Amino acid sequence: MIWTAPPPPPFGGSLVASERTLLEGFLDWQRAVLVGKCTGLTGEQLAARGVPPSTISLLGLLRHVTDVEREWFQHRVQKLPVVYSYKRPDARDAAFDEADPDRAERDYDRLLAEWQASRAAVADMPLDFAFEDDLRGPMSLRAVYLHLIQEYARHNGHADILREQIDGRTG
Repeated sequence: MIWTAPPPPPFGGSLVASERTLLEGFLDWQRAVLVGKCTGLTGEQLAARGVPPSTISLLGLLRHVTDVEREWFQHRVQKLPVVYSYKRPDARDAAFDEADPDRAERDYDRLLAEWQASRAAVADMPLDFAFEDDLRGPMSLRAVYLHLIQEYARHNGHADILREQIDGRTG
């Protein structure tokens, strides 16, 4: 049996809620949109590069945001040493360049696990928690949520185009 990407995990939330609940909810919504663009596709379809010479693919996007989640919530906010799933010093774009259709299910599951790790990493931290980011200077956890929402939204635009090229599906 050939694996196909399942529907996104359920998400929900109120649009009349605390700031924290809204930020978490909008991030979860953007996460669900990305994996929703993958629903029903095989590993081969997910790994298809739609815009040569770019190596961007839906699978590459899933792999990329896996490392982005770890980078922001564990490394930058928590200051934990991390081992990235895909990015390496010798291959910054390995998430895209080395996307393997035979590992699509593992990569999909890894992303969902990373979402849980991200949630756990900051669950007890206030939005005003401030840390020193090596590239941007002082930042708050609130700014991290906003950054991740924009990161996913940008990549969801890429995913829209990639999915339409694969099977014509839009929306």
